[in-house]
Amino acid sequence: MSMRIVPPATYSSTLQPTNTSAPSAPGVHDTLRHGVGPSALSSSSTCPSGQETPASRHPLESRLKAWESTQEALRMESLRRTFGIAEPIRRGMELKIARDGEWKPLALGGGAGVKSVHEDILRGREAMLDWEDVFTGEEQRAAVSVHEEMERKLKI
Repeated sequence: MSMRIVPPATYSSTLQPTNTSAPSAPGVHDTLRHGVGPSALSSSSTCPSGQETPASRHPLESRLKAWESTQEALRMESLRRTFGIAEPIRRGMELKIARDGEWKPLALGGGAGVKSVHEDILRGREAMLDWEDVFTGEEQRAAVSVHEEMERKLKI
């Protein structure tokens, strides 16, 4: 296992041509069929190490995409070297339990496909604030209290 701090440079200097144009107007990007455009963080190509590479030619983007996984691998490797193999396995099991829990209150950041407070604590990200933490897509919904949610869940 390596103690790599920065992800390796796995960018490609060439782009694979994809046809995202409309059938009736060749050369014009079809937004309804293919989205806004190639995202810097989403692509279909994979590098030899199994990670996806961004659809851009800039070398920094591939490193930024792999930053989180590299930091997690470094954290788990240092835990393994310090406390033995049981500690990373225990943390992985706790993270899986927190992710796959059958019910998470909306008041604690739960919901369908949303990272919870519990997952953030287990990953050591409770002190970090990301864009997705503020704008969850639930801004138009009325705030539901824990009590209302329990009553709805238990059909009281």
